[in-house]
Amino acid sequence: MDEQPGAPLRARTRRRRRVSFVGVLGEVLITVGIVVLLYVAWQLWIGDLIYGAERTAQAQALSETWQEDFEAQHPSPTASGTPAPAPIPTDVTTDPVILPEAADAQVFGTMHIPRFGPDYAVAIAGGVTRARTLDPIGIGHYPGTPMPGAVGNVAFAAHRTTWGKPFNRIADLHVGDAIVIETPDGWYTYRFRTLEYVKPTAVEVLLPVPQATGVAADDRYLTMTSCSPMYSLAERIVAYSVFESFTPRSAGAPASLTTGAA
Repeated sequence: MDEQPGAPLRARTRRRRRVSFVGVLGEVLITVGIVVLLYVAWQLWIGDLIYGAERTAQAQALSETWQEDFEAQHPSPTASGTPAPAPIPTDVTTDPVILPEAADAQVFGTMHIPRFGPDYAVAIAGGVTRARTLDPIGIGHYPGTPMPGAVGNVAFAAHRTTWGKPFNRIADLHVGDAIVIETPDGWYTYRFRTLEYVKPTAVEVLLPVPQATGVAADDRYLTMTSCSPMYSLAERIVAYSVFESFTPRSAGAPASLTTGAA
């Protein structure tokens, strides 16, 4: 008889313990869900804003450094007392300076695309690995393809989402849009022509003449590749452009840097 009153008490205690465990588990799951949502928000939006701003600032600082170095090596007549060199007419074609191929993760240029905004500028480095080039720097140059201005197909890769997403708006390009590559020597202007969607295994887009097997290049092309559709690795979006001109730094920035800026 003495144990009977305690039995319901023990049962109630066990029930309270079960309810408490379920409640704690629910709180843990809610907390984990919130953390996951915050991580996703960081990866897709907040982080991109921060990384994108950092990429732009780094690229703009690089351009300023190149300009300052050029001015230090070529002082103005007022500062040096020497005659100014004759300006290069803007309607005269200048042979492009061809840089040696960049080493892996070596920054050698900056890409400007007025269609993506007047402040769009992203550094370009050798290689296309995520760990060394695409994530920490921005735009990667496919090893073995020509450097800007050379005959053949200079090819680049960059993220379309995350890590500043340099090629996020690649599908927004219009025919004739300028793709400008800046290096210490000057600016290489290419003009966009067309988009194509291919499988990730379609390496033919990197051929000297894109998609033309066994054909020797007799012109200068530029190819940009990124993932498609958004947030997927199922396909690749490819943008093709053709070379228009090279503007040496001594001639000043070309009009293509601002023409058509959105």
